[in-house]
Amino acid sequence: MNFLVLPVMRYNRELSIIVASTGLIFLGFITAVHNHRSDHIVRTSWAMGLLIALLLLHFKAPRPEGLWGVFLSPFFDIKTVTILAIFLGVHVSLVNVPFTSYDFFHRDWTNADMISHFLGGMIVWLMITEVLKGLSDEGFIPREKVILYSFIAFYAIAVGWEIAEKLSETEISFIHETLANKFRDIIMDTLGALTGVWMVRKKNYPYSLED
Repeated sequence: MNFLVLPVMRYNRELSIIVASTGLIFLGFITAVHNHRSDHIVRTSWAMGLLIALLLLHFKAPRPEGLWGVFLSPFFDIKTVTILAIFLGVHVSLVNVPFTSYDFFHRDWTNADMISHFLGGMIVWLMITEVLKGLSDEGFIPREKVILYSFIAFYAIAVGWEIAEKLSETEISFIHETLANKFRDIIMDTLGALTGVWMVRKKNYPYSLED
């Protein structure tokens, strides 16, 4: 029976992490209501909604067949969703620490975005690569090109995000970052992505590229 116990324990662990992250975000939502922070009410609401929707999707809906299933595969993978939940829980908690008025993004420790960029870089790379792995399984791209293509897509998103932030500075008053800060953000994104490579290559988590 031991061959059944370990997968069940691992699954329960991942489910527990997702539920705990959702609970942490809910505490942030209560804090946002108390602090009258409409921006954080919106932020925590969509984060909770996303995680709850992904849990329902995982338990109630089978993964679609064909290319739709490939492109949606990260959202049906409980391990990938677990890492996404950790990122969301940490990110929203840094913006407004639960039961406090601390805002580590915009006021009290503006370097906190390094943590979010690291975790964000990790989950974005993992999700991109999981889709590319599925495309490789379907014969659309060679397996040996998955890592290369994943970083091309990753940097397109990372650099595009920084450009979009820079362009939005005139519309959003609290966003104002120097080019040095933008460069640092991309470095942290890269470190997160490289950590994702290590997890996949060395730990086969949240999936393996050798399958």
